[in-house]
Amino acid sequence: MAGLKAVLFDNDGTLVDSHDLILASFRYAGPAVLGRQLSDEEYLQKVGQPLSVQVRDFTDDPQLQERFCEAYCAHNKTVHDQMIKAFPGTVEALAKLASAGLNLGVVTSKRHEVAWHGLEVVGAAQYLDCCVGWDDVERPKPDPQPVQRGCEILGFAPAECLYVGDAPFDLQAGNAAGTKAAAVTWGMFDEARLAAENPTFVAHTWDELVKGVLGLR
Repeated sequence: MAGLKAVLFDNDGTLVDSHDLILASFRYAGPAVLGRQLSDEEYLQKVGQPLSVQVRDFTDDPQLQERFCEAYCAHNKTVHDQMIKAFPGTVEALAKLASAGLNLGVVTSKRHEVAWHGLEVVGAAQYLDCCVGWDDVERPKPDPQPVQRGCEILGFAPAECLYVGDAPFDLQAGNAAGTKAAAVTWGMFDEARLAAENPTFVAHTWDELVKGVLGLR
């Protein structure tokens, strides 16, 4: 097995705690565009995929889908910086991994510019060598292309990289890309659903994640 050279992370639910922000934006757009409020479970069932994909579950009308995305993004922008934060231990863990000589990056279903801004806000960007957003690729997660692009930018073969995420779509993308894949349980999906995707390991804390990563070197 190739020694680990790089770690790529999902953004929302893995590095950045944006749970309340996402729900607030959904709760605004639902009544404003659809004229009804969906349940939180319905809103969050496909978090980890691009918003344009998620909204197809809410309405079949392309015009309403577009308006929903516009309303969501407009509200999200007004409260974004005040509502996001790094999960406890995130910045410290990134510093440890970077000091161990690993190259670090982000592969997200968020738009590149928005994701990078958020990472700067929470103090994580300083440790990251690349960011791949949904607008940097043709096919978003769970397709392997975004993770493969991250490996290419960092200059390593997929077998030398680990992809870390909190959603089944992350693990599907990592496994399909040929990387190792680690699941974290502090995000938006339960452990049983993550374990069903056959991750290389599951981490319940950042300390466990760092230990697991360093064990793959």
